[in-house]
Amino acid sequence: MKDIMGMMKAATEMKSKMEAMQAELGDLVVEGQAGAGMVTVSLNGKGEMRGVRIDPSLFKDDDVEVLEDLIVAAHNDAKSKAEAEMQRKMAEVTSGLPLPPGMKLPF
Repeated sequence: MKDIMGMMKAATEMKSKMEAMQAELGDLVVEGQAGAGMVTVSLNGKGEMRGVRIDPSLFKDDDVEVLEDLIVAAHNDAKSKAEAEMQRKMAEVTSGLPLPPGMKLPF
């Protein structure tokens, strides 16, 4: 019975840590860049786009496809950074928990 009480206490602590982490991720802003910084995309920790900055030199009629590709690349760069930060924070929250090897949270 002692182990069950310990597990319940650990689960409650983890829940409060995860709620705090989710709130923190909502405030997190990461930037991804493409084209040597000519296009920058800002995302929050939830992967929602918050802004785009484009170097004015890219505004040429014949470079529209290049600009579109750079925006996609910058977004993907920012998203991978946000996901890496989320994984880092999740590892902090779940450290010390007896999770089976290879198990990742959230499911």
